[in-house]
Parts: sequence; C-alpha cells; structure tokens
Amino acid sequence: MHERTHRKPSPPKTTPAPARAGRPTREQARARQEALLECALSHFLEKGFEAATIEAIAANVNMTKRTVYARYADKTALFRAAIRRSTERLAATPEVIAATRADNLEETLVNIAKLRIALVSTPEGTKLQRLINTESYRFPDIFQTYYDIAALPTVQFLVGILEGETAAMRLAIDDPLLAANVFMSMVVSGPVRFILSGNELSPEDIDRRVRFAVRLFLNGAKLR
Repeated sequence: MHERTHRKPSPPKTTPAPARAGRPTREQARARQEALLECALSHFLEKGFEAATIEAIAANVNMTKRTVYARYADKTALFRAAIRRSTERLAATPEVIAATRADNLEETLVNIAKLRIALVSTPEGTKLQRLINTESYRFPDIFQTYYDIAALPTVQFLVGILEGETAAMRLAIDDPLLAANVFMSMVVSGPVRFILSGNELSPEDIDRRVRFAVRLFLNGAKLR
C-alpha cells in the first residue's frame, strides 16, 4: 500500500504595495520655495499687484492654490515675501560695501554712491524699484523693507567713516546717521530718479554728477 504524500500548500501570492512618494528633502522644498517667489515676483513686476493672481502664479510653478495658501495666507503675504527675497538678492554684501573704501575720503564717497546707483541700474533693480515706488502707497512697509535690507548696511558703513573723519578733526558732523542719509538723498537719489524715469545715464554722466555732489557735501561738512 502506497503512502500518500501531502504537498505543502504554496504561500499566497502577494502584490507588492506601490512605493509611496517620499517627502521632499529640505533642499527640494527650498528650491520649490525659491521657484514660487521667483515666479510671483515676475508676475508682480509684469502685471502689478492688482492684476497678478495666485491662480496664474501657482499654475506657472505647477502648484495648486492650496499649496500656495499653505505657505502664504494671501496674495499680500506672497507679494511682501517676493519683494523681500528680490531685495535680499540685489543687496550688496558687507565685503562689496567694504571694498568701496579708497585711499582718500572723496574717492570713498564716490565709490559708495556709484555702488548704490549701480544696484538700482540693473534691469532687475530698476524693475524692483519701480514696483516698490508704484505699490508703496498701498504697502508702505515694503519701502522700509527695501531700505533696511538694501540701503541701511551702506548707510551704516558710511556712518562709521563720517564718525572717524569727525574724530580726526577733518569733518565737523554732529549727527553722522542723519548726514549719511542726507548724503544718499543728495548724491544718489538724483541719478537714480533719472534712471527710473526711463532715461539713460552714461558712466561719464554718472561720474560727473556724483563727483559734483560729493564735493558739495564735503564742503558743507568740512571743519571751519
């Protein structure tokens, strides 16, 4: 009599679970954030705050409106963030600002003024400044944001120079911070307004205007 052999049943076949999409890395999330702000800025620069829409911005970066709103409460918050990011990107580094120091005071002041003018004169700098000028009546804080990030570090550097010159009895300045801001208005603002109005200034014209204004400033600040 033959014994019947029993075969072990085969284990049931299982279908592997679909791979779950992993969460984006920190670098990927940062890149997405940068892309969103870059796209938002382009829309605001091209269309202005009123005409730009979250829907169009989200579509351009392959995001949903929900994703954008998860990062920014509304269009105003996105606008402010885009302005800040662009300002940070355009602002001169401490090393670039420090490199304006020359062998004499007049050349140092000329270099400082030209640095500020050059930052506004770039295509992106001009567009950003025009946007801020246009929308600052609606959002006064964006003007302060621009000043704090793009202008104040240079103003503070100039304050240190004016304090040193006053201490050395080469200038007579009672309020170095006020004097530094007056310098920016007197020497920088004129050429900048000319450029923002759509007119071109050659490097020779900028140099002539800046040097003339710097000499006026120094004549007013010299020790008597």
